[in-house]
Amino acid sequence: MKRSGFAILLAVLLLLTACGGINADMTTTTTLCTHADGDDNGICDRCRMSVMVYIDLYNVNDLHGKLDDGEDHPGVDELSTYLSNAAIRDDHVILLSSGDMWQGSAESNMTKGLIITDWMNEMGFVSMTLGNHEFDWGEDYIEENAMIAQFPFLAINIYDRDTDRLVDYCQGSVMVERGGMQIGIIGAIGDCYSSISPDHSKGVYFKTGSELTALVKAESEKLRQAGADFIVYTIHDGYGQSNNGKLGQVSDSKLRSYYDISLSEGYVDLVFEGHSHQRYLLQDSKGVYHLQGGGDNDGITHVEIGINSITGSHRVLQQDFYYTSVYAAMQDHPVVDQLLEKYQEMIAPSNRIVGYNAAYRSSDYLRQIVAQLYLEAGMEKWGGEYDIVLGGGFLSVRSPYDLSAGDVSYATLQAIFPFDNELVLCSVKGSDLLSKFINTSNSNYFIARSDDRTIDPNGTYYIIVDSYTSTYAPNRLTEIQRWGAAVYARDLLADYIAAGNFN
Repeated sequence: MKRSGFAILLAVLLLLTACGGINADMTTTTTLCTHADGDDNGICDRCRMSVMVYIDLYNVNDLHGKLDDGEDHPGVDELSTYLSNAAIRDDHVILLSSGDMWQGSAESNMTKGLIITDWMNEMGFVSMTLGNHEFDWGEDYIEENAMIAQFPFLAINIYDRDTDRLVDYCQGSVMVERGGMQIGIIGAIGDCYSSISPDHSKGVYFKTGSELTALVKAESEKLRQAGADFIVYTIHDGYGQSNNGKLGQVSDSKLRSYYDISLSEGYVDLVFEGHSHQRYLLQDSKGVYHLQGGGDNDGITHVEIGINSITGSHRVLQQDFYYTSVYAAMQDHPVVDQLLEKYQEMIAPSNRIVGYNAAYRSSDYLRQIVAQLYLEAGMEKWGGEYDIVLGGGFLSVRSPYDLSAGDVSYATLQAIFPFDNELVLCSVKGSDLLSKFINTSNSNYFIARSDDRTIDPNGTYYIIVDSYTSTYAPNRLTEIQRWGAAVYARDLLADYIAAGNFN
């Protein structure tokens, strides 16, 4: 609930009048009211003043490094102004994140997330739940970011394989005080381990399903015992459909893949979500709200809660999804330029122009080119020793996905192909080559063949993929040799464009 300075002053004067009075010389008496609220209506039974505390929570999910304005995406210049204004406008503000904050832009990729973590420090975030893409550069960079973060990384279910304990770069929860109220925040990552390259996550595993439910319930009980008045659950996982920010109901069955409805029976009071890049405001069968704010700086979510400071009862007063258009016209906040200047030397190499693109290229076109480049690079390096039949594999792209006509910067290619997956020579059985690559129904698999030979299901063949595809166990690939140098899809494509192939 938003109140003007005059309204706050008036409330104070009325409180002093009811609880002791104001002298003629405008000095106050010292008698104070011992508030009571027997009917739990938020009004003191004695002095008739409000005993409610109002708290505004803002959540950012799946930012994917979009710090600075790009040709096809907004930065956080205006969002920073909006959040700064909120801290002044609203009674008590809490900023938090549901993960996937770093990977996706040149400025964030080149700094391995440090520039975004620094931005979150400047904005006053209280927590960040780790997402799957926080692992894209390995645990060492999570630890490096944790060292500069002025807020905790949360993930109650990321366990070290060696110690079978929670990893040391994150914690299960954090308690935040606002207006005398204690807000417990529990973080968790969803069942998205398979979307992380094993190269970068082999030292950890995620507890999911009933194990995750048990962890969250135990953490909730611990927070309640420590005095938590309200508990927020922020999970990097979410519902698979958007309702474009319009409040709706969601069935328990549709939440079941990532959320146990029993958590809404007193363990969790509000859920912020991420990962699926959807925009929604939903309420489950127990009355608990679930919110997600899209992805790639699409928008943010907001909830205002009211807590009765006497009885402890609470309710959600307002829930919102804000598109970037809500704050796009605001003045740019200086923090973005300050951070770009701070990290200038690290970011500079991404600004080089690699060549010219004469026509629009779709994401599928770009991935098909990359598959061909995988094949050609592999044949040049290993073709003298191995009979290579195919290049490609699972090739994922990120925003902006497509390539517009005009000069092409390395930063743009880095945004489209941000993953640091090196080239690998693999052997594969013919039957798996056919089912997993040539005849697959997976629309993210792109291949280029060296010839049109018939594949013998019982034969053994050699292919060139990247380390994400090679380490994905269901592909049943045997690694023969890795490229060794840091040569990724974006680098091969940059050289291809530099040679004039897109003119």
